[in-house]
Amino acid sequence: MTLKEKIGYGFGDMSSSMFWKLFSYFLPFFYSNVFGLSLADAGVLMLVTRIWDAVSDPMMGIIADRTKTRWGKYRPYLLFFALPFAVCGILLFTTPENGKTVWAYVTYILMMTVYTGINVPYGSLLNVMTADSDEKSVLSSYRMFFAYGGSFIALFAWEPLCNMFDKTRVAVEGAGGLASVSTNPVAWNHAMMVIASCCLVLFLLCFLLTREHVKSESTVSIGQDLKLLLKNKPWWLLIGAALASNLFNTVRGTTTAYFFADYIVKTVEMAPQWAFLVSAGIFLSIGEIANMVGVVLAVPMSKHLGKKSTYMLSMAALVVLSILFFFLPATTGGYWAMLAFQLVISVFTGVISPLVWSMYADVADWSELKDGTASTGLIFSSASMAQKFGGAFGGSAVMWMLAAFGYSTVAGAVQTETAILGLRILMSWVPAAVAALSILVVWFYPLTKQKMAGVQTELATRRATEIAD
Repeated sequence: MTLKEKIGYGFGDMSSSMFWKLFSYFLPFFYSNVFGLSLADAGVLMLVTRIWDAVSDPMMGIIADRTKTRWGKYRPYLLFFALPFAVCGILLFTTPENGKTVWAYVTYILMMTVYTGINVPYGSLLNVMTADSDEKSVLSSYRMFFAYGGSFIALFAWEPLCNMFDKTRVAVEGAGGLASVSTNPVAWNHAMMVIASCCLVLFLLCFLLTREHVKSESTVSIGQDLKLLLKNKPWWLLIGAALASNLFNTVRGTTTAYFFADYIVKTVEMAPQWAFLVSAGIFLSIGEIANMVGVVLAVPMSKHLGKKSTYMLSMAALVVLSILFFFLPATTGGYWAMLAFQLVISVFTGVISPLVWSMYADVADWSELKDGTASTGLIFSSASMAQKFGGAFGGSAVMWMLAAFGYSTVAGAVQTETAILGLRILMSWVPAAVAALSILVVWFYPLTKQKMAGVQTELATRRATEIAD
């Protein structure tokens, strides 16, 4: 597998992550503070639409597993869905004059459907680009390195783009002369047009630069495929782990926009030359850079310790760091400490992300050896489903908890001490609890480094025999 292919594969998740991080971290804020939905309605919207994902994700996996074209099984969908992906993102951040609730439901469901249509085949492509488990970890690391690079660009640029496109902007000043992000609907829409154009180009490059090298076929009926999947213990455990890791990231990321707008910006006093650092976009984008460091560390750590042990140790670190974050004060020194904690937390989340995708590939190989049929697309569809369910549950939980703590979405509102406490808990204790739960789940995951070495050897022998026959 060439360097060009590794970079090309990375471009795909660079595109997906630019959208996904904006959806996870800024879409709830958009719905409640820009679009005009209540916190409760926005939470219900993001949760209810997941019912469709429970059907569309495995459906897309089944379709992709049975696709045969001159471009392969999974690559064609990168070409087919690249433009719809960009267009749906723009529609999602469009605010109509009337019928807002209906528009929100339709565009959100449409966006998640198209996301499934391109991201499930993209994820499955990993398992047919190489047959080697360690090389899959390398490929996953390229994927996540570029993903975090894309996330950094999107998050770093988002607030400046929104403010740039707001022609009527009047800065809302905080205690240290810090300006909040624009809440102009047109500005948010135009900012998404810029990001969507980049995503379109990146997915087209991913299609052009990658190739499918491993041949695998689904040899059983759709019903049998689903039956085998539901009996797959490692798959169930990995779903739990992936859901937890996505919940951890989404709860912290979703809360950040509110945390800064109503607490940090209005409380922290920073010297003028450092004032630009006090924003949700900077806080999150710094985390994306640290994520990239974690991705680089993931391969050597997993080779030495194994993927399971590396995952558990990283999550244990996140439990401790998240709890300590609660006790950091909203002062100048406290904010510098928050940035330091964000860096370290993000290094560990960066280690975890490529491990999860590589572990899905291991589950697919283990399943093929055990059941005698390749269901790569179906198994990887669960990764997309876990990502979206984690995003939905995390986003909904944040909005419902904010409502329970009395958070006000009225423009210019001064939040109560209880609402501020809720924001601090959502940035610390809640993510810590999720990380602790994920450790318990992965404890029972059976596909260790030694187990997968045997699986890879047996599977390679079987595939060689099938080719010879």
